[in-house]
Amino acid sequence: MKRLEAGRRMKNLVLFVPQLVALCGRLLKDKRVPKTEKALLAGAIVYAVMPFDFIPDMIPFVGQIDDAYLIALTLLRLINHTNEGIVREHWHGGGDIIQLTGSLARIAPLVLPKRVRRVLSSRIERAPEKQDAAEKVASMKFVEVPERDTSGGER
Repeated sequence: MKRLEAGRRMKNLVLFVPQLVALCGRLLKDKRVPKTEKALLAGAIVYAVMPFDFIPDMIPFVGQIDDAYLIALTLLRLINHTNEGIVREHWHGGGDIIQLTGSLARIAPLVLPKRVRRVLSSRIERAPEKQDAAEKVASMKFVEVPERDTSGGER
């Protein structure tokens, strides 16, 4: 039941993907956005417009979920590394972009295949617990995960 409800909510959120891509484009032009974040935003845009990715965009609805999820994660990282006011300033859609992004990041994993979800979110470390669920998602941090030594020896 939880998965079915998530699918319904996700359908509404996926309709925001073009607006999210436009938001990323506007953020690329903002001088207050760090270069690293701009590179990630550009990557999210490229991923969203490519028809063939983890879930091909030719599959209606499902093909856009991974795009929306990756953009949401990228925006959450940007919010975590800069002032959320910058993101709000560039948002021209309805509603609060911070809450929308948090909803996308919470709901998409419920409808994405585990393998895709794992690949897209493999380098995320959650920040310490906070009061509100939206704040929890908005406070996610990306970290570099050290590579495993598969040779069995020491590095």
